Amino acid sequence: MSFNGNEGDFITLREGSEMTKRYRNTIQPGEVIGVFMGKEKIKQMLNQNGSEGLRFYFAKNELDKLTLVVVSADSDQNDLTDGLIADGLFPCPGGCGNSNDLNS
Repeated sequence: MSFNGNEGDFITLREGSEMTKRYRNTIQPGEVIGVFMGKEKIKQMLNQNGSEGLRFYFAKNELDKLTLVVVSADSDQNDLTDGLIADGLFPCPGGCGNSNDLNS
């Protein structure tokens, strides 16, 4: 199977809120429930030669907090490890914005 840039599915708010609630029910209060990455960084990664999308790796930072490492992937499903790799994503809690069905 090759990547074509159209992978992933859209879901409803209800489906998403049920999924994030199940996750929140497995962690301690104050643990990371999400991360934010700015659109300019996303665009730079997607605009790399051969990029068909982004792959997200679950990771722990130097403070042992959950985060994501982000890398572009090509149509052959290979990570573009010679290109941009992102971290430093803004965690929630800390940057969650208003309470909503996905984060509360």
